[in-house]
Amino acid sequence: MKTGERIRRAREKKEVTQQELADAVGTTKQNIYKYENGIVTNIPSDNIEKIAAYLRVSPGYLMGWEEESIFDQFDNIKPIKLKRYHLLGDIACGEPIFADEDKESYIMVDMDIRADFCLRAKGDSMIGARIQDGDIVFIRSRPMVDNGDIAAVIIDGEATLKRVQYNPQKSRLVLFPENPKYEPFIYTGQELEDIRILGKAVYFMSAL
Repeated sequence: MKTGERIRRAREKKEVTQQELADAVGTTKQNIYKYENGIVTNIPSDNIEKIAAYLRVSPGYLMGWEEESIFDQFDNIKPIKLKRYHLLGDIACGEPIFADEDKESYIMVDMDIRADFCLRAKGDSMIGARIQDGDIVFIRSRPMVDNGDIAAVIIDGEATLKRVQYNPQKSRLVLFPENPKYEPFIYTGQELEDIRILGKAVYFMSAL
């Protein structure tokens, strides 16, 4: 199969018009037509790269240097692009010790997750949010979260995961578990000085 045929096949599979592809590449619809029909065979390499990126195939596939992979054949299957996230370690003196102090403590996951670190859930207090014992929960660092968010919180030198409800007028913080057998934690006034929000839970990962 020639390069032009591969371009057309990938474009039609993604349900992209020649004009849409031309706009994405920065060329004309006429050029895309010429590429696909073999009228122009010496396609600039930068255009090949742009076409491949837009159609989510490899430049090597378009050039005929490699066969279509399983990721190109099915829209709902994608390769995993890994990124390293620090796994929150032990807590010392009320301050978290992050994994950059322990080089072996990290998790490798899909890089699309917008998080700064992760922690391992312990216990069953958040099963109503589908977070089970042993799950890895990914946290985006921030000193405060919105009401209703699930957050990683430091209380009495330990990290916990709870749903947050804060009333600044009453200086009242309620941390709700997601399991009816546990009562909420309520903190008011000066008690809030000993509580630190690490960030918002944005994603969790469970093992099958």
